[in-house]
Amino acid sequence: MKKILELYKKHNEIINYLIVGVLTTIVSLVTKWGLLFTVLDASIALELQIAVIISWVLAVIFAYITNRIFVFKSKNKNIIKEIISFFSSRLITLGMEMIIMWFFATLLKLNSDTWVLIWTLVVQVIVTVANYIFSKLLVFKNK
Repeated sequence: MKKILELYKKHNEIINYLIVGVLTTIVSLVTKWGLLFTVLDASIALELQIAVIISWVLAVIFAYITNRIFVFKSKNKNIIKEIISFFSSRLITLGMEMIIMWFFATLLKLNSDTWVLIWTLVVQVIVTVANYIFSKLLVFKNK
């Protein structure tokens, strides 16, 4: 138990980020899959992108709050600038997600329920890494 605590203390930011990332991913996936498997159809390009955008908005709101409080413990008094930076960086990864999903689900027509699940999981890994880099270097940077 002592080793686990030492490991956590040494890498607490990354561990907290991964925990928050998993929770954020759950928010995103539940929203996206909930929409795609009920009211929207992944084989229709516009509906797929609508599901991606709605899930993104909810996940980014959740991610900003949890990253600010639990991961990076931001004390930045300029919250508006921080929020704008956070959302801007997440817009970049939203674009990445939309392009990847469009390429595989729409262009290559790999849009069955199974493929949508697979591409969504692949995209989540790519986006999580990119989001950490943006958050660490651009949004919640230490002065």
